[in-house]
Amino acid sequence: MVQFNLPQNSKIEIGKYFKDETKSKNLKKINIYRWDPSSGQNPRVDTFEVDMNNCGPKVLDILFKIKNEIDPSLTFRRSCAHGVCGSCAMNIDGINTLACIKSHTDINGDLNIYPLPHLKVVKDLIGDLTTLYKQYESIKPWLETEQTGEEKVELNQTQKDREKLDGYYECILCACCSTSCPSYWWNGDKYLGPAVLLQAYRWINDSRDGNKKERLKKVADELKLYRCHTIMNCTNSCPKGLNPAKAIGSIKKMLATN
Repeated sequence: MVQFNLPQNSKIEIGKYFKDETKSKNLKKINIYRWDPSSGQNPRVDTFEVDMNNCGPKVLDILFKIKNEIDPSLTFRRSCAHGVCGSCAMNIDGINTLACIKSHTDINGDLNIYPLPHLKVVKDLIGDLTTLYKQYESIKPWLETEQTGEEKVELNQTQKDREKLDGYYECILCACCSTSCPSYWWNGDKYLGPAVLLQAYRWINDSRDGNKKERLKKVADELKLYRCHTIMNCTNSCPKGLNPAKAIGSIKKMLATN
C-alpha cells in the first residue's frame, strides 16, 4: 500500500488545553487549528472548554468568546456577522460553511474548527485567497458595453432577463464551494473552480453585456472549465444555497450548442 508522508513541519501536533475556570456545568470542547508562521513551529490543535451558558448561538460567537476571554492571539476573519460578506468561511465539523450562520447547537460532542481546506494558511483560521481573487479578476466581473460612460441612458433589462441572474448574483465569494472541490484542490492554479465559474456564468448570462462570445471563449479551456466532473461538492457546501454545478453545466451547454 502506498504511504504518503507529510513534511515534518506540516504535521499537526497536539496543542494547548485551556480548561474552563467558570465551573459551569454546560461546557463544550472546541478544537481549533492553530498556526503562526512567525513562530517557526508546527501547526497544532488547541482545545478550549467553553461555557455555553454565556455564549451566543453561532460558531462565530464561540470564536469571539475564546478571543475575548481566553486567548486573544486566536486569529480569524469576520466582518458583517450576517452571512453577507463571506469573511468567516471555514471548515466546521468537516463542512465548509460560514461561522456566523452555523449554529453550534447543530453539532453534538466536540466542535472541530479548521481553515478552508487546500488553501495556504496565512495564520490560524485564515486561508490565502490571493489565487481565487486573481481568477475572479480574469473573468472581468463587470459589464462590457460599447458605451463610453458619457451617456445618460440606462442599460435597460426586462424583468424576464433579470430573473435569469437569480441564483448567481447572490454569490459572496466565500470560497466554500471551490475549496470543497477535489478538482480545484489539485488544479487550483489552472482550473477556475466553482465560485469563479458561477460568477463567469452570471456575466455571460447578463442581457446588458455585449461581450458574451468573448467571455465564452475565455473559459472554453480544458483546464479552466472542463476539470469539473459534476461531483456536486460545491452545491452541497454553498452556505447561500446556490448551485455552482448548474452554472458550470450551463456554460458547457452554451459552448456545445453555439
